[in-house]
Amino acid sequence: MPEVALDFPREWVEFPDPADDENVFRCDLTWLLSTWRCIFGAGCPGIVEGRDEDGCCSHGAYLADRADERRVRAAAKELTAADWQYHAEGKRGGWMETLEEENEDGEVEKRRKTRLVDGACVFLNRPGFSGGYGCALHALALRTGRHPLELKPDVCWQLPVRRDFDWRERPDGTKVLVTSITEYDRRGWGPGGHDLMWWCTGATEAHGAKEPVYVSYACSPISALSSAAYET
Repeated sequence: MPEVALDFPREWVEFPDPADDENVFRCDLTWLLSTWRCIFGAGCPGIVEGRDEDGCCSHGAYLADRADERRVRAAAKELTAADWQYHAEGKRGGWMETLEEENEDGEVEKRRKTRLVDGACVFLNRPGFSGGYGCALHALALRTGRHPLELKPDVCWQLPVRRDFDWRERPDGTKVLVTSITEYDRRGWGPGGHDLMWWCTGATEAHGAKEPVYVSYACSPISALSSAAYET
């Protein structure tokens, strides 16, 4: 399955945040106007060879902060054995684990992530489970009339949109926070992203949606931009 190069000419638009004079949005139009769509369960070969049924859930999900952890914890408490294939394992051994990893400065820091069970995220229901195939949290959200972003780890619902922040000093000495909205490509995963067997955002097979990303994934850009900026 061919993937486009990580670097190629892109079109961007930059505009001030209508709600905050100190914030500027820089949006990747090439990505937001693309026809990408998630093909989990519909041809996705997965990110680990031989585990296509995992999709991008093979490594679990790193939790962004305490608020992220609290939200997922509350959602996990709502799941029953009928909803969640690994309910017993999640309750008995916990659904989260803490790892010690080096950051960009070479310092060791603790990071929390969803635990792996049988080679994939503890929340991933495997094919054949009576409660349905796929993320148990995602299914719970849809079944109860909520959006998946209300229950899933931040990194799960933000994909495939990546948000970066950078303070920029202007010639007159003023500073603005530039918020970039772009593709969550292989590099979004850190150095290990280059080792993924396959990644969807750059793969031609995953670009065939009827609507552009900024429409089909409006929830993600809106959460990154704010409603006022999205309308702009």
